[in-house]
Amino acid sequence: MDLKLFQMLEFINNRLSNIEKNLQKIDDKVNFSVDLQRNHLVRVKNGEDLNDTQVLLGCPYNDLTPKKAFELYNNESKRVILLDVTMKNFKPKHRPKEIIRIPLEDLDTRYAEIKNKTTPILVISEEGVRSIVACEALVKKGFFNLNNISGGYKFWPTQDSAPFEENNLNSA
Repeated sequence: MDLKLFQMLEFINNRLSNIEKNLQKIDDKVNFSVDLQRNHLVRVKNGEDLNDTQVLLGCPYNDLTPKKAFELYNNESKRVILLDVTMKNFKPKHRPKEIIRIPLEDLDTRYAEIKNKTTPILVISEEGVRSIVACEALVKKGFFNLNNISGGYKFWPTQDSAPFEENNLNSA
């Protein structure tokens, strides 16, 4: 009899553990959905573009062409942050002025260097792949208004860019 009671208690305990795990998954999904809605509301509040696909597919960041990102970056009436997540040894021919340089490998520990979570952030990498990973990581850190620059430095216009210099790496 004691063995059956013990087995029953173990079964109940396992079921409760599974229910707790499922509730945590549901809670995580709800939190992500709420954060995504906040992300979209910040964009709408700031008068920024929010396309139907982004809303319908629940994408937490925009994909911008380098041309569109360059226009936003050079628009003096809009404040943006340009975040460079290229590899530590990557040296582009031209690096834009006023850039925050945090290699993707260091982003998890240095993301606090990005002072504002709601200002539009343009994320650039060598070819636009590392910047996707960076956008996804920053969403999890509570950043809103992220924009991946598709194609990265490979297609970034060179007008109004500074020649690459070592002292330009960590400017904020």
